[in-house]
Amino acid sequence: MTVFLLGVGAACLLGLGFVLQQHAASRAPRDQLLSYRLLLGLMRSREWLLGIALMVCGQVLSALALNAGRISLVEPLLATNLLFAMALARRITRQTLGASGWGGVLLLAAGVTVFILSGSPTGGGTEKGTLRHWLVFGIVAGLALLLVSLARRLPRVREATLLALAAGLLYGVQDALTRTAGLRLDHGGVGLLLRSWQPYAVVAIGVIGLILVQSAFESAPLKMSLPALTAAQPLAGIACGVGFLGDRLTLTPVALAGEAFGMLCIVLGVVVIGRHPALPDACPHAMRQQTGTDREMTYR
Repeated sequence: MTVFLLGVGAACLLGLGFVLQQHAASRAPRDQLLSYRLLLGLMRSREWLLGIALMVCGQVLSALALNAGRISLVEPLLATNLLFAMALARRITRQTLGASGWGGVLLLAAGVTVFILSGSPTGGGTEKGTLRHWLVFGIVAGLALLLVSLARRLPRVREATLLALAAGLLYGVQDALTRTAGLRLDHGGVGLLLRSWQPYAVVAIGVIGLILVQSAFESAPLKMSLPALTAAQPLAGIACGVGFLGDRLTLTPVALAGEAFGMLCIVLGVVVIGRHPALPDACPHAMRQQTGTDREMTYR
C-alpha cells in the first residue's frame, strides 16, 4: 500500500507539472530547441518554475517508491501521470471526457492492474553482473540517441514525438539507476554512494531528459509528446529492472499473455488519452508552422 500511494502520488505531481511546463515552453523561441539556452530562458517563467517544482516533488516520491518496492511494480503506476495531466488540461480547455476519454482511462487502469496481477513482480534489490548492467544501459541509451538523431530530420511537429520517446527511455533508465543508488546507500552508506557513478549519472540523465522534454513541449501540442513520454518510460524501466536489478516476473504462458495484454492496454490507453480534446490541441509555434504550410500549399 505504501508503494502504491507513493507511486500514484508521484504520478499526480508529474502529470500536473508536465502540463504547466508545456504551457510555458510552447511560447519559447524556436532557435533554442535542444539547447541549454531553452532552460535558461524558461527559468524566467513562474508557470514553468511551478511545473518544475511539481515534477521534482514527483521525482522525489517516485524515488521513495522505487526504494520501497520493485521497479516493475512502480513503473506501471507512474504511467498514470497522464490521467492527472488530462484532469488539469481539462479544466484549462473546459472539455468533457466523453466516451473516448473514459475509454482511455479504463484501458490505462485495466492495463496497470492486469500487468501487475499477471507479472506478480518479485525479487529486486540485487544487482546483476556488470556486463549485464552495461549491456541493458547501452541498448536503451543507444535507442534514445538514435531517436534524437532521427528527430532532427523530421518536421518540427513530428519531431516532438521522437524527442519525447527518447526522453521517456532515458527517464526509465534514470528510475533504474535511482533504485541502484538507493541500494548502494542502504548497503554502504553515503561514502559508497558518493564513490559510485550512478548518482552522477542520474543527475546527468535528468538534465538531458529535461532538455529533450522541453524541446518536445516547445515543438508541438502536448498530445504529440506526452503520450510517447508516458509510454516509453515504464517499458525502459521494466527492461532495466528485469535486466540488471534482479526483478522477476512470472513467465508461464498464461502470465506472459497477461503481461503482454496489460502493457498493450497501457500503451493504447496512453495514446487514446493523449489524443483526447482535453489536452491542449496546439502550441503557438506549431499553429504558425501549420498555417504557413497550408498557405504555401494553397498558393501552389
